[in-house]
Amino acid sequence: MSTDENTRQASGSTAGAQPADSYDPRAVQEKWQARWAEMDPYRAEESDDDPRERRYALDMFPYPSGDLHMGHAEAFAIGDVVARYWFQRGYNVLHPIGWDSFGLPAENAAIKRNEHPAKWTYANIETQAASFRRYAPSFDWSRRLHTSDPEYYKWTQWLFLRFYERGLAYRKGGQVNWCPNDQTVLANEQVVGGHCERCGALVERRTLTQWYFRITEYADRLLEDMKQLEGKWPERVLVMQRNWIGRSTGADVDFVIEGRKEPVTVFTTRPDTLYGATFFVVAADAPLADEICAPEQRAEFEAYREQVSRESEIDRLSTEREKTGVFLGRYAINPVNGERIPIWASDYVLAEYGHGAIMAVPAHDQRDLDFARKFGLPVRVVVDTGEEDPAVTGVATPGDGRLINSGPLNGLNKAEAIKKIIQILEEKGLGKAAVNYRLRDWLVSRQRFWGCPIPIIHCPSCGEVPVPDEDLPVTLPDNLRGADLAPKGTSPLAAATDWVNVSCPKCGGAAKRDSDTMDTFVDSSWYYFRYCSPDYTEGPFDVEQVRKWMPVDQYTGGVEHAILHLLYSRFFTKVLHDMGMVDFTEPFTRLLNQGQVILNGKAMSKSTGNLVDLGEQIAEHGVDVVRLAMLFSGPPEDDIDWADVSPGAMTKFLGRVHRIAAETAAPVGADPATGDVALRRVTHRTIDEVTTLVEAYRFNVAIARIMELVSATRRAIDSGPGAADPAVREAAETIAVLLSLFAPYTAEEAWELLGRQAPVAKAGWPSADPALLVEEEVTCVVQVAGKVRDRLQVSPSISEEELERLALASEKVTAALGGAGIRKVIVRAPKIVNIVPA
Repeated sequence: MSTDENTRQASGSTAGAQPADSYDPRAVQEKWQARWAEMDPYRAEESDDDPRERRYALDMFPYPSGDLHMGHAEAFAIGDVVARYWFQRGYNVLHPIGWDSFGLPAENAAIKRNEHPAKWTYANIETQAASFRRYAPSFDWSRRLHTSDPEYYKWTQWLFLRFYERGLAYRKGGQVNWCPNDQTVLANEQVVGGHCERCGALVERRTLTQWYFRITEYADRLLEDMKQLEGKWPERVLVMQRNWIGRSTGADVDFVIEGRKEPVTVFTTRPDTLYGATFFVVAADAPLADEICAPEQRAEFEAYREQVSRESEIDRLSTEREKTGVFLGRYAINPVNGERIPIWASDYVLAEYGHGAIMAVPAHDQRDLDFARKFGLPVRVVVDTGEEDPAVTGVATPGDGRLINSGPLNGLNKAEAIKKIIQILEEKGLGKAAVNYRLRDWLVSRQRFWGCPIPIIHCPSCGEVPVPDEDLPVTLPDNLRGADLAPKGTSPLAAATDWVNVSCPKCGGAAKRDSDTMDTFVDSSWYYFRYCSPDYTEGPFDVEQVRKWMPVDQYTGGVEHAILHLLYSRFFTKVLHDMGMVDFTEPFTRLLNQGQVILNGKAMSKSTGNLVDLGEQIAEHGVDVVRLAMLFSGPPEDDIDWADVSPGAMTKFLGRVHRIAAETAAPVGADPATGDVALRRVTHRTIDEVTTLVEAYRFNVAIARIMELVSATRRAIDSGPGAADPAVREAAETIAVLLSLFAPYTAEEAWELLGRQAPVAKAGWPSADPALLVEEEVTCVVQVAGKVRDRLQVSPSISEEELERLALASEKVTAALGGAGIRKVIVRAPKIVNIVPA
């Protein structure tokens, strides 16, 4: 361990530190929380004069809905390990904190309390901030931000206007999920089992004019750039994003609808199976279904459409659900063979996918086959895959094979047939090659108050007029309270006449502000840029500071954000790149997702009565115990069942660490090379292993290795060379530094007891001496009939023959054999010898 002029020459306990027999984790916590507040040890250095390499450690920022909970405890402990490790390695670390502070929970709380949402929001922020300071993440508090501050959302509006100028923000009518209780649109993932995940109300489908971001324009780049993330992001997250984008190649095919002038275009990935199309399906909620429905089918169709409006997209796409639908009384013409095929409306086709209609080929698509069997529609095999007839088995055959029953395609394989049919369609003007995406443009409008106002003015003469940059931010009115915010079917801002009625910036005539606010995902799609220069006033961020700090080196947070938040953040980054504001295309170099904290195998919730209160756990056990218990319970990505966690064991372990530091008697600066070699080997092996384990995110195993070092040090004090041995000091200081990643309060107290100057977080990561990593002896276990009878200290390079000779010469082995012969000796040098008696 290095020394410097700040080192206090001391041995034993230090003034102000607790004696060995009086370790109180809560007292230690209170003491160091106050001292760290004075030191401000984790502030990132902006100066170019600082020669250190920069690292950016980012945690997904919290929403202020009450105090911190057990999930926060795990997530922020994990991110803090990474940041503290980088501090110890000598990097200039940016580890900021802020709050994602707009959102519906604050608005609902304000309605209930008859107050402005800001009051509830900022009170909760202060509560969480105090809890964070107690929990001791290594945050740079000088960069704190809140997305509901006008100083922040001014730039959210500025970015919206830049998107608008580039044609990436636009307004259109479309089908949306509508919660009749919360009176706002919902994203697909906010609909569970057809109900609003927040309030449980049955969700409806409505047609509304909304604002969208044209994320589909970046679909190919969002897919292609994932190559940069392979091996750095969890593979399951990349798979989820690829599936969400859902790029597929195939053909657009035109079907004539009897009685309709314009043909209907459908997208298919298998145009080779056109001859097998035996019916046509339109999304029940698509305008086309309403348009072409025959009069005699109208009543049945409208009842069915009402039923479908209450279903979520996830439910509609499920392969487990029984197929439903209604015949529309109309027919389409198959363009390749002229057959009349019936048109049905169903919920398993989405209005937003492709063109809202599909050709159904039941022999080779399972959902089409299920539908055909339900309603008695024909099944025609057109690809010979060698499998049994789907009409008999009920199992579709979507694989490759030779085309049959397909006219000019007969005998061709899949690839040849696709190429041929596209050529035929293009020559006849009936279709063309096409690419389709599951991804749809991002709906960003929300009909609620507590969000970032959309900076557009609607003028009867000029149309949509952007708010001039010099008039930003468009701030929320501060005179609205609970009753004013109650859901009314439109945004509460629409009724705030003093706010909504303005003059047009172009013509000066009477106009109205857009009364919708933005989805809070917009706020969280760029906040990590703002952290690089949170007080910057000339733009959303200082481009030069972003260049120095970004992309983010390590992003930590829940896998529940694996799709939308991360996808939207990636989209924003690519747009900013195209605007020339950043020189990279992916915002987060590495991603680490943590599991959930559960109890007795179930997710915690107030409604089920199995909630574990973080504040109570900290009050009972102390912060270090909670952090250590979280991190020791398993790999970060696994769920933690608090019922299986042992805070008591962690308390005892930290007490042992404290006692070792208090009892260490060798003076600061004592040469460890003069100390006990055996203990030094354990110390340096621990340094080497913990370094590797931390970099691999195997924090639980790293803690286990520190525990082993603590046990070895305890033995050295009690029955070895004693507390005055320089190797004991080396081990004790190593324990303090390594432990500072996981239990910072105890580590800091131990560091002071060892005569060192705070903060331990800046002590510097110890280096393992390669010479001490070479094992001179290893322990070989000798078994007789499967039972351990002796342990031999041998050379790591011992031969199997020599090891067998030593084992058979052991007096303990001879006694265990009791004169019996030996049938077999199994040797695995240098670790084990197993002797099987005759």
